[in-house]
Amino acid sequence: MIAEIFIFLITFIGAYFIYLHKLAVDKFKRNDVKYVPCWPIFGNAYNSTMTKKHIIEDIDAIYRAFPDEKYVGYIEAVTPILLVRDPELIKTITVKDFDHFVDHKQFFPEDVDPLFGGSVFSMRGEKWRDMRMTLSPAFTGAKMRHMMPFMTEISQNIIKYLNEDVKEKEDVDINDLIRRYTNDVIASAGFGIVVDSTKEKDNDFFTHGQSIFNFRIWQRIVFFFAFAAPGIIKKLRIPLFPKNTTTFFRQLVSSTIEYREKNNIERPDMIQLLMEASKGKLKENSKGNEKDNVGFAIVDEALKPQSVTRKWTFDELTGQVFVFFVAGFESSGSALVMTIHELALNLHVQDKLYQEIKEFKENNDTLTYDNIGDLKYLDCVLNETLRKWSSALIMDRCCTKAYELPPTREGGKPFKLKPGDIVYNMVNTIHMDEKYWPEPEKFDPERFSDENKHKIKPFTFMPFGMGPRNCIGE
Repeated sequence: MIAEIFIFLITFIGAYFIYLHKLAVDKFKRNDVKYVPCWPIFGNAYNSTMTKKHIIEDIDAIYRAFPDEKYVGYIEAVTPILLVRDPELIKTITVKDFDHFVDHKQFFPEDVDPLFGGSVFSMRGEKWRDMRMTLSPAFTGAKMRHMMPFMTEISQNIIKYLNEDVKEKEDVDINDLIRRYTNDVIASAGFGIVVDSTKEKDNDFFTHGQSIFNFRIWQRIVFFFAFAAPGIIKKLRIPLFPKNTTTFFRQLVSSTIEYREKNNIERPDMIQLLMEASKGKLKENSKGNEKDNVGFAIVDEALKPQSVTRKWTFDELTGQVFVFFVAGFESSGSALVMTIHELALNLHVQDKLYQEIKEFKENNDTLTYDNIGDLKYLDCVLNETLRKWSSALIMDRCCTKAYELPPTREGGKPFKLKPGDIVYNMVNTIHMDEKYWPEPEKFDPERFSDENKHKIKPFTFMPFGMGPRNCIGE
């Protein structure tokens, strides 16, 4: 009896997924959108789901299959998605007609995963606008100026470790070392916690942070169903992150805020900025150098509400600190690791960068927010790393108001998007497209020099996303 029920359920679920797959294919056929045939359930991401390839390889294969199309069809599990290939159309979607594409695709609702689902990354509609405006004054040059001493202080721990604890010709696990460094910077600049992960190898902050990114088998399954059948995740209320990890961050934030309020302590870090933001006390600095007040993450004037009066819950505030850690840790750590990787492979670049830093040290006693901009070649090196190894693979946008895309090719017909439809604006694949970047596999920082950067076509370099919904930490 049990076996029969099990067989029936498996058959029913399989038939249902095949039916949804057929609906996705039919949608592309009806609208004359080209697509690559694929398996039901896994869609075009079969190889990456089976860990045979990276997800970007599956996406890149679809991107390159139809080089003359403005957008192409992509099936994610059983969901039909449009991959937008054309930079001008990406500009239209992410900037010009942003009010039709305000939201990200929803992975984990707030009631299922309060910290991730309640972060500024996942929030939707007016709630997102309010939170974005609440947080934007925290992400300005003026605020960064006050945080930078924490970063330079943590950097000394790494220098000391390499000088004193690493023997000559001893191999160094750069991936592990840089992630410990990034962890310590975020612990200090974000949470007000001073820790040296090169000495305290298994400190709580580092171990809980690592648990977020070291996905176990069950987390991979949950993540797959978040794409394939988000309704199941919502009904069963299955969170992505381990409970002990989210509990750790909740307690960390609550105890820090309570201690500071009780003892009237202020420290220029993210916790302090959030405390001020929650009380409506966080304002953009109107004094000082104009460069300090450039809010790269400030929402476009047209999107600003007259005032932000919403009262934020503790989980919503904690969610912002949580996503600050999640987004900042992985993207910063990866960028630094890949920069070192490229410098090791390209000695001429390494030598030129070394000479710039050597000359800089001869003319400056310390590294500060005011003089770091003088390291022009360093800026070029980091930008080239972000081009070749961008953390942002795509810019996902959910249609929030009915919208008509132009024909994908001359002589084609427009594609009418309905609310809830998803588009993926390409990032990494455009960064590696020889149409926009000659010899894309070559690591060439000179692409971003003052003499050459004017040659970069708009919306072909987007490591932090574009438009009002770009990365707030840019």
